[in-house]
Formats: sequence, structure tokens, C-alpha cells
Amino acid sequence: MMMRLYARISVLATDDRAQDLVEYSLLAGFIAVAGGAFIPDITESVSVIFSRVTSLLDKWSAA
Repeated sequence: MMMRLYARISVLATDDRAQDLVEYSLLAGFIAVAGGAFIPDITESVSVIFSRVTSLLDKWSAA
């Protein structure tokens, strides 16, 4: 049992397929925060977009 768990963790630790997705998500978040800081009028629009994305991700992960 422990060997299977160790093998699975080893595979996950070396798997970098989702790395690009995480990097692009962080970049999008940074751009949104910077845009909100420089253009306060779009802050609420960005907040609505992130709320919708979060809602969709919650629904997708529950399925």
C-alpha cells in the first residue's frame, strides 16, 4: 500500500503538464489586480468575472 502511494506521489511530483495552466492563471490574476489598481472603474467587472469563473470551477470539480 505504501509503495503504491509513494509511486503515485513520485509521478505527481514530476508531472508538469498543468504548470502552464497555473502560470497563465497567476498572470491573469496579476493583470486583473494591476488593472484594478490603475483603473478603479473596472474593479467590479473583474470581480464579477472571477466570481463566475470560480462558480464554474466549483461546479466542474463537483461533477
